[in-house]
Amino acid sequence: MERRLAAVFVADMVGYSRLIEQHEQDVLTRQKTHRRELIDPGIQLHRGRIVKTTGDGMLAEFASAQDAVQCAIDIQSQMTRREADQDDQQRIQYRVGINIGDVVFDENDIFGDGVNIAARLEALAEPGGVCISDIVHQAVNDNDTFRDMGSQRVKNLSRPIRVWQWVPDAPAERKKPEISLKQRVQYATSQDGTQIAWAGVGNGPPILKAPNYLNHIEYEWGSPIWGPFLAEFARQNHFVRFDQRGNGLSDWDVDTINFDAMTQDMEAVVSAAGLSRFALFGISQGAGFSIRYAAKHPEKVSALILFGGFGRGTAMRGNPDYATYREMVVTMMMNGWGSTNPIYRQFFATGFVPDAPKAVRDSFDELQRISCSPENALRILTMNSKMDVLDLARQINIPTLVLHIEGDRVAPMEEGQRIARAIPGAQFVKLPGNSHVALESEPCFNLFFEEVHAFLNEHADS
Repeated sequence: MERRLAAVFVADMVGYSRLIEQHEQDVLTRQKTHRRELIDPGIQLHRGRIVKTTGDGMLAEFASAQDAVQCAIDIQSQMTRREADQDDQQRIQYRVGINIGDVVFDENDIFGDGVNIAARLEALAEPGGVCISDIVHQAVNDNDTFRDMGSQRVKNLSRPIRVWQWVPDAPAERKKPEISLKQRVQYATSQDGTQIAWAGVGNGPPILKAPNYLNHIEYEWGSPIWGPFLAEFARQNHFVRFDQRGNGLSDWDVDTINFDAMTQDMEAVVSAAGLSRFALFGISQGAGFSIRYAAKHPEKVSALILFGGFGRGTAMRGNPDYATYREMVVTMMMNGWGSTNPIYRQFFATGFVPDAPKAVRDSFDELQRISCSPENALRILTMNSKMDVLDLARQINIPTLVLHIEGDRVAPMEEGQRIARAIPGAQFVKLPGNSHVALESEPCFNLFFEEVHAFLNEHADS
């Protein structure tokens, strides 16, 4: 077997099984035409070699990263034009991943981590897009074409790699808050050995953010939803946050995702960050985990801020329609994660930020997709559905501020009010709007931070 450095190109058709099931003959005919007229000649033109094909994709190798990247962009650009007249549900689109690595050549096939990483990059790419590893990005010396997706977990590697993405007609990259440049990701080891990615920025009284549904402590800085929100918290405080197990930059391949493990992860981050006493901020599911941690370690928590939270998960509220709702959610997650179908892609985003522009909802969808696998997202959602911390909340004797947006569709305001009634002496603030989070463009953003900063100035330890 021969081993040498190569640029590995992996392509896969999006939704192949669905397309074949619905329009088999038409899809196969169009695919064959695209291969004959565009894809195979394009790879040959850029001095590449097709190693093997599958029903819905191919593996190719190039001697030059420049050639591999230019070939991918040319093919994807032309595919967009060639399929422009097709309905969204019938359009053939590919994802492409490219990596440079030490590859083993065995007869007519290639193997190795270089191939595995390229396949993982392909899965991260947007439909019609291209994802490349940082080493490829450096090799092509590109500063404008590709957008930084931050570090991403890649199968079979113990640490994340930095990923860059190209998408046709992509909007301009959002400028990240300046404070994000000071962030340095570190790792804490939880009780069961799980590696938890954490980071802290800013100066002032310390705040620990409990994990919400899906996180990515690097990528969130570029999100129009989270970037301004995080920057405002860090403006007056030392703001520490982490990616919960199973998502973001923390370990994905974990045996356990449950309440105790999440609390142990919080304990590991507190220890690694050297926090002795701090304010604890929980949004959405993070409210429940903040309550659990505060009840267990009241001596460490100077104040609680709970936003859009719930003390009872969806399975614990006595809703007779819960089984039907869960079945729908499972279908959406397992069939629609990364789908081109706008119904799948916007199912969760519409609930979280219903009044936001499409670009903001799309950014939320992408954050979900790159932060977590559908399997882990479902495990986290299932865990949250069984949460019930109201009895623990009644035991807390810590200054607490509970805030909730009036029209929240993800966690009804009544659930936030239920938490405020359970915690002795808690303050409750109702905010205007319909989102689950406070967007910078909405009035609730400034109102939220007016209340939070005033509360922290009174109760947070310096």
